[in-house]
This record gives sequence, C-alpha cells and structure tokens, in this order.
Amino acid sequence: MIEILNPTSLPQARETGALVADILQTMRSRSAVGTNLLDIDRWAKAMIAEAGAQSCYVDYAPSFGRGPFGHYICTAVNDAVLHGRPHDYALGDGDLLTLDLAVSKGGVAADAAISFIVGDFTPPESVALISATERALSAGIAAAGPGARIGDISHAIGTVLSEAGYRINTEFGGHGIGSTMHQDPHVSNTGRPGRGYKLRPGLLLALEPWVMADTDELVTDADGWTLRSATGCRTAHSEHTIAITEDGAEILTVAGRAQP
Repeated sequence: MIEILNPTSLPQARETGALVADILQTMRSRSAVGTNLLDIDRWAKAMIAEAGAQSCYVDYAPSFGRGPFGHYICTAVNDAVLHGRPHDYALGDGDLLTLDLAVSKGGVAADAAISFIVGDFTPPESVALISATERALSAGIAAAGPGARIGDISHAIGTVLSEAGYRINTEFGGHGIGSTMHQDPHVSNTGRPGRGYKLRPGLLLALEPWVMADTDELVTDADGWTLRSATGCRTAHSEHTIAITEDGAEILTVAGRAQP
C-alpha cells in the first residue's frame, strides 16, 4: 500500500519526526565509553513513554525477523548495520554505533538512524563510512520532489555510495511510511533514474543509505534479527523521514521542534 497523507496531517508528521530526532540526539549524547546497549534501550523506552508516543519496534514481527523485536531502539555496533537488537554490551573507545529509531504519535510514524563513533579514537575507515552514508542521504533528499521518480532517489544515493568505492546491497533500503512504519514503495539504495513510482505531495518516505566497508553480503546473528557484514568489516547507516510537498522534500526528523 502507498499512503498519501492529507495536508492536515503534516504538522503531526513534523511533531513525530522531531521526537524521533530528539530521542536519537539524546541517546547519542549519553553514549560514552562504558555505556551499555541495554541502558540505551531503557532510556529510549522512557523518552517514548514520556512523550505519549508508541514504539514501532517492540511488537514488530516481520517475516525476516525471529518473533517480535522486543526492544525500543536498534543498536548496531561496528560490523552490525541493521536491526541491531540491544544486548548486554558495554561500548568501547572507537566503536562505531548506529542507532535506528521509529515511533508513532498521533497516528503518524517517523523513522531515522544515525551512525557515530564513541569516545576519542576515530578510525579513518569509520569516518569515511559515516560520511558516505550522510552524503548519499543528502543526495537522495535533493532528488526527491513532486513529479520525481523513486528511481531518481535511488540513482542519487547509489551514485554517491559507488563513487565512494562501496558495494551496494539491495535487500534492504528505504520505504514509504505514514500511519504504519513500513509501507510501499521500496526505495533501493541504487537504481535507474526516471523509473518507478512518481512522487506526490503527501507521500512520506524513509530514506536510508547504508554500506559495509568491503562487502555487500549480510549474515544474521543467532538472535534472528541483527544483520552484520559477512566479512566482519565495519558498517554505517544514515536515515531521515521526509515529506513530499508542493515545493520539494521536507526533512521531518529534525531535532529541536518536538512538542511537550
């Protein structure tokens, strides 16, 4: 299903998006050497509840996972890149941490992810990975707007990632979002311009470029959820939820404007 939101829903979409961004930035500020991933999950749970919002993850049980996810935020460390299930792990200096969060409030969901390095040690490979996904995300957003095609977004993202020297996995990518977290259309992280669904005002998309340093193959942890690079290399993931408007694309997952 492709859902087109009524213009009156845009203020609520902005509020939900800002909440997601605020929680992610708070979790980033609290993520230090020695921080346990389970503490990050508990903090996220508390902020979601305090905002009167609902987690999109706790009861999420798609065909590719093993039962309900059971946690409030995805925490992926180093070679983990997607669906990182929080577990008893204390962050170390130089760890590359990806936080991915989706919540629903007022009937509208928003989804975003950030990757960053914990502590003072900043491995150049990790810096390059994060930079590539952030630049690809910006390119994808710039290609979005009324009348553009999904393929235009995919091509823009893929061009940045491939020019940076990374292989691109097409099993998981961006997606439509609205009253539920995962909807059509699928937004691959590479593609051909001028192809696919034509974007319309009221469409919400979660764009999420992600890469692995030296492979495009994934393996799944024994938890049935956490996806890692097949070679053990480092990974990064950046994501925003955007709204297609009459004027272009508006980033909804922007911190600082959530309502109390």
